[in-house]
Amino acid sequence: MYISVWDTYVQRQDGKVMHFDILVPHDLKDTSKIFSFGKDYLQSKPFKTGELTSRECQFCHIEKASEEVIASINNKGYFILEMQNCN
Repeated sequence: MYISVWDTYVQRQDGKVMHFDILVPHDLKDTSKIFSFGKDYLQSKPFKTGELTSRECQFCHIEKASEEVIASINNKGYFILEMQNCN
């Protein structure tokens, strides 16, 4: 399975910037759906964050998915790859 990687940077209320990738099937082009995945992820955090819009989240590239990513996409439609300041 090939996936699209959406590079995302969101300001936290404490001033730190979260960096994470939203991974979705490569043929998913509906940005409102992709952004909703990121918003769902942000709501799961115990701290407040800024908005997630096209300014914070942009398409980066397409790559081949790992088994872990495929399982998550099959289960909930997306996978979040946490990079910086996500916890």
